[in-house]
Amino acid sequence: MKHISIGGLDVSRIGLGAMSMSGYYNIGGGSDAESIRTIHRALDLGVTHLDTAEIYGPFTNEELVGRAITDRRDRVVLATKFGFVSHSGGGPGVIDSRPANIRIAIEGSLKRLGTDYIDLYYQHRVDPNTPIEDTVGALAEFVAEGKVRHIGLSEASPATIRRAHAVYPVTALQTEYSLWTRDPEAELLPLLRELGIGFVPYSPLGHGFLTGDIRSPEQLSDDDWRKTNPRFTGENLQRNLLIVDEVQAVAREAGATPAQIALAWLLAQGDDIAPIPGTKRVARVEENTAADGIELSAEHIERLNNLTRAAGERHNEASMAIIDR
Repeated sequence: MKHISIGGLDVSRIGLGAMSMSGYYNIGGGSDAESIRTIHRALDLGVTHLDTAEIYGPFTNEELVGRAITDRRDRVVLATKFGFVSHSGGGPGVIDSRPANIRIAIEGSLKRLGTDYIDLYYQHRVDPNTPIEDTVGALAEFVAEGKVRHIGLSEASPATIRRAHAVYPVTALQTEYSLWTRDPEAELLPLLRELGIGFVPYSPLGHGFLTGDIRSPEQLSDDDWRKTNPRFTGENLQRNLLIVDEVQAVAREAGATPAQIALAWLLAQGDDIAPIPGTKRVARVEENTAADGIELSAEHIERLNNLTRAAGERHNEASMAIIDR
């Protein structure tokens, strides 16, 4: 597996997102044992970059990742996120990046992950009620204490990124980016490159849509949150299937899977981009990591660049409302 630098932090070019290992998506059976096997297989394949968050579960995903890396900590660039749990009474799902709340969050994450430091610590969502300068100031204290090595932001606007970076260097931004979410190309990517900040795309496979396996909402369980995602419903779904059809056509020509094509396209966008496709299956992590060895032709990149833009917002109205824009 090739490595790149994101904001000065060395990571494998393809990472592993652990969110789906703790009940998200509800994509069928599975177990903690299977998830741990998946993490171990990823590490054996050269993946070093593991991503989790305190809200996943909540809390149980960090515990799972902690168990998986207990004897492998030195092989892992460990990333987790805070700010989507208020520890002063609001609880999970309440945005809170006040310094006092982050202090509680970091201690909990360290304990659950079984480590004394976090390589990359992200603010999960920007807190409109707490100045970003106060939040980043608290994170800088954690760096000085040795509890955090690098700091990151997730779903932050260009203005917020600039303000944060002026207080303490931001290593990475995590935001959705894929063949069907091209929004970051307009403002975010140029700004990140200006400031020397790495980019970590989440949902690089379009919440599984770009794999080509989802053709109908009936394939999703009733409690799968994607059933409320505008891109998976009604006419939007039918229009978006045309995107998948073209990705599948390129995959057939290139002798790869649609997921590998989607990831290879992302990797071709720059050597400062480190996607974190999520899975809890060994077979999927093997498929995804193999994308590191795929070199798309100029013709294929051009075709993928010119895909029809996805129909529908990338999240439902409530989730879009808490994204810093």
